[in-house]
Amino acid sequence: MLAWTLTRPGATARAICVVLASVLLAGCGINTIPTLQERAKAAWSEVLNQYQRRADLIPNLVETVKGYASQESKVLTDVVEARAKATQTRLPPDILTNPEAFQKFQEAQNQLSGALGRLLVITENYPDLKSNQNFLALQSQLEGTENRISIARRDYITAVKDYNTEIRTIPGRWWRALLYPDAEPMQNFTVAEETTKVPEVKF
Repeated sequence: MLAWTLTRPGATARAICVVLASVLLAGCGINTIPTLQERAKAAWSEVLNQYQRRADLIPNLVETVKGYASQESKVLTDVVEARAKATQTRLPPDILTNPEAFQKFQEAQNQLSGALGRLLVITENYPDLKSNQNFLALQSQLEGTENRISIARRDYITAVKDYNTEIRTIPGRWWRALLYPDAEPMQNFTVAEETTKVPEVKF
């Protein structure tokens, strides 16, 4: 009985210390870096999802335009080739921290945006095409996708800014040095947003 009485206060003190340490660590930002990192990765996944959605719309769009404007073969070929390049660009596992790979991804998507813009501009010359219900539906879906891409990019930019700020400022900088040495700054979109938007086409 005496031994139990002597050891009980020590066990209680240890338990209190563990609880206090847990509370202090939870409140001092120890989990902030991995939380922000996962948020940025999730935002990146949404960017890829929306770019893929756009790529999936393009074959039907090209076929519809070809039916009315087959003589615009150069523009149609440019779109098909830009789509192929954008969808076949290999994304290495470290793309978010690899400036060269990230830049190649950006360039491929920007080329596709430019080619799509030129395709939609030439449709102005074909009244029958502009009144085709299938084309109108595809054009509407494409516009919606471009808007979703803009939103996904904006969310990714914000998430990366928060993450990069955290690992470069105190106390995040300390936690990175102590617990997350592999946490590298993530790449962000550097081109103007306007260059990735398809020009507005009025019908």
